[in-house]
Amino acid sequence: MLKAGVLGAGHLGKIHLKLLKQSSKYELVGFYDPSEENAKKVSEEFGYKAFATIDELIDAVDVVDIVTPTLSHFDCAVQAIEKGKNIFIEKPITNTIEEAEKLLELSREHGVKGQVGHVERFNPSFTAVKDVMDSPMFIETHRLAEFNPRGTDVPVVLDLMIHDIDIILSVVKSKVKSINASGVSVISETPDIANARIEFENGCVANLTSSRISMKNMRKSRFFQKDAYISVDFLEKKSEVVKMKDAPESPDEFAMILQNAEGVKKQIYFENPKIHPNNAILDELETFADAINNDTDPIVTLENGTDALKVAHQIIACFNK
Repeated sequence: MLKAGVLGAGHLGKIHLKLLKQSSKYELVGFYDPSEENAKKVSEEFGYKAFATIDELIDAVDVVDIVTPTLSHFDCAVQAIEKGKNIFIEKPITNTIEEAEKLLELSREHGVKGQVGHVERFNPSFTAVKDVMDSPMFIETHRLAEFNPRGTDVPVVLDLMIHDIDIILSVVKSKVKSINASGVSVISETPDIANARIEFENGCVANLTSSRISMKNMRKSRFFQKDAYISVDFLEKKSEVVKMKDAPESPDEFAMILQNAEGVKKQIYFENPKIHPNNAILDELETFADAINNDTDPIVTLENGTDALKVAHQIIACFNK
């Protein structure tokens, strides 16, 4: 079992502590939180060991789970990497691109593994259909959330949209060609609503919308490719695949047949892939343990997290044009 420690015992940090405690792949050693009051409260309530300093925690573990505010991700990760510890780091990977690239450099130099907490990669509605996505050419995403003061210290792009950016980059095997975007601040000092259009070199276009001041929560994505349409509802954990195949000569009387202008007939097939319920955060933590134990690449590498951050910052840069 890998010895793990958590940096940050806020809302998400407490979830990580609970899951690491449950996991058969980790031994939870304890946590560090800069607030003595919060550290004492969490320790007394849940029985986790609170460390007095970051260094003491890092020295005691194999894996450092960084669940602190984004601004401190880099400093925490550097301290862990320089001591040869593997790091799991919440999204976004760091506050700046320069910091992310420095972490990449340091992780290679010290021979440690890192994974970024882009948890939607482990959402069962996505994992059920990701292998069907061979070459999507148009993608549309909507990630809408009711207002929550937690997270408004960063633009909605880094808070919400970055989930969809990472998903899109994972399925589109092409470089980004151009980005256009607009954002509006309504309540926060940074944009609360954003829309972005990403064009890829292979011709794929992705249209992303995110809002954190909506009346209802929504996390839906649609992927269109040759002869197929795939919808993923990350919130409701549902997915659907609609495929078009050449129609048989004698179709079933209930078959749905489409005919184009050239007279080519296609039959439409509807598939609802089986969704296997899971705890996505537990899965991302445990697959990271597997990557360390088997010396393989994590599912969401530090490079993946850096790529998503670069696109997010390109989107944000469009707001100020």
